[in-house]
Amino acid sequence: MPHTSALLGFALVCLGLVLTPGPNMIYLISRSITQGPAAGIVSLGGVALGFVFYMLCAAFGITALLLAVPFAYDALRFAGAGYMLWLAWQAVKPGGRSPFQVKQLAIDSPRKLFTMGFVTNLLNPKIAMLYLALLPQFIEPSAGSVLAQSLVLGAIQIAISVSVNAIIALAAGSIALFLASRPSWMLVQRWLMGTVLAGLAVRMAVEAKKV
Repeated sequence: MPHTSALLGFALVCLGLVLTPGPNMIYLISRSITQGPAAGIVSLGGVALGFVFYMLCAAFGITALLLAVPFAYDALRFAGAGYMLWLAWQAVKPGGRSPFQVKQLAIDSPRKLFTMGFVTNLLNPKIAMLYLALLPQFIEPSAGSVLAQSLVLGAIQIAISVSVNAIIALAAGSIALFLASRPSWMLVQRWLMGTVLAGLAVRMAVEAKKV
């Protein structure tokens, strides 16, 4: 089992990432505004299944990689730090667009909503990098089974992401109306998230491997 500090650190990373606009957030908001909160929740079910798929694939893959390649941990750590710096830039760069500025979508059946949520998540590079590059740096080989730790961390990510996205899907219409009349709030949110992500990236890059 990872130490409490590792669990809290990973939870903070997951929270920062889920609050950073990406394909999942944009799709869920678009669907909720177009077809209603219920459609957003059905779509979120597909997104959640995508998280489980990534968690299982990464857990077994990371276990084998860290045991077989001595420098795999550092390679994944620097890749994760670089990706978080890229996300930070995307959050603060000039001309950044709010995910609540969405286009209307066609009305879809519940089955298609679920399927599209699943596919959107599978094709989401942010989630792929989260599991392949960010999660491994919170694994402590000396704390026990790498596989068990991967599953625990994955469960934390899923719980945080599903909870936050559910709130966003249910409140998408109200949030969009609020931000439309207060554009400065979105600017503050973008800079806050960019600063948090950049700080986490620096911490990740300079942190020595746990032994």
